[in-house]
Amino acid sequence: MAKRDYYQILELNRSATEAEIKKAYRRLAMKLHPDRNPHDHETEEKFKEAKEAYEVLSHSQKRATYDQFGHAGVEASSRGGGGADPRDAFGDIFGDVFGDIFGGGRRGRSQVFRGADLRYELELDLEQAVFGDTVNLDFATLGECDECKGTGSAKGSKPVNCETCHGAGQVRMQQGFFTVQQTCPRCQGRGQVVSDPCGKCRGQGRVRKQKTLSVKVPAGVDSGDRIRLGGEGEAGRNGGPTGDLYVEVRVREHAIFERDGAHLSCEVPISFKTATLGGSIEVPTLDGDVTIKIPSETQSGRVFRLREKGIKPVRGGQTGDLFCRVVVETPVSLTREQKELLVEFDESLRSDTKRHHPREESWLDGVKRFFTSLGE
Repeated sequence: MAKRDYYQILELNRSATEAEIKKAYRRLAMKLHPDRNPHDHETEEKFKEAKEAYEVLSHSQKRATYDQFGHAGVEASSRGGGGADPRDAFGDIFGDVFGDIFGGGRRGRSQVFRGADLRYELELDLEQAVFGDTVNLDFATLGECDECKGTGSAKGSKPVNCETCHGAGQVRMQQGFFTVQQTCPRCQGRGQVVSDPCGKCRGQGRVRKQKTLSVKVPAGVDSGDRIRLGGEGEAGRNGGPTGDLYVEVRVREHAIFERDGAHLSCEVPISFKTATLGGSIEVPTLDGDVTIKIPSETQSGRVFRLREKGIKPVRGGQTGDLFCRVVVETPVSLTREQKELLVEFDESLRSDTKRHHPREESWLDGVKRFFTSLGE
């Protein structure tokens, strides 16, 4: 049976580039592979046919021979010996795919490893978060060994090429139809091994160090904000870059203020007299005390808003407000005389409840209506 044209098999024209040939074969190989079509002999033959076409057209010299002399020229060249191992054809295609998974391309190279990122939780007082501050961070990290300068080798020696991967950092494995690459198990992708390890780091190239950093905290930060310090994480391996340090801010609870984004709130106790007759009270803010005028007959829970007495957000925007909620404080530890005066005063109010206790009277009326409706 006459062989089909290789370009026709791969569904290409004769001017196809190497990349187009590779892409076409990859598509057909994935579609026709026997593992995807078990017990389908026709598909298996098509797979072998596509593999043969790729082996020729992906090889520049073989392709030139085929373009000039056809199948006869290729067969004559094969009988003469030489040429690449035909098993490499499948590996060339899927080496790219599995190389991405196992850490390198077909030819491989020594791998470098970026150092790990570190996380630091920074607790701040509200004042530090609002106005900004400079703080020192103390933490442990893996840094480059000063003794061997990160090589892992003792003085006077140096790493040698790994005998397993011959310095490539990758090893090739044949698994059925697949030729895949994976990280060398001996050198862990470094491509080199330490024959005479450094006594300080034991060949690791890194040692645990205590580190202190001075960090400027910007004004307006809040809980959950993160400050990234590039290159302040763990040292990389095999010459890899250093990781980063992420400082996560947590603002401690404050004795007076509660924070809600750019706004602040607080509770301000006032006396029964001030709530009844009115007056002035001093209220603390982040900029100092301010005076609030309390109108007469102020009820407990009323909120007074002080504009722009809150926080300037770290990312910009309008300064927040301060919300002061007044709470009428019930007198405690009364003397007998004070209690008698209070009873006398309350009885004087009962003569006109609607006038002096409108909320209480309204509430009682609502209770009466509720129970009346239940009895109907």
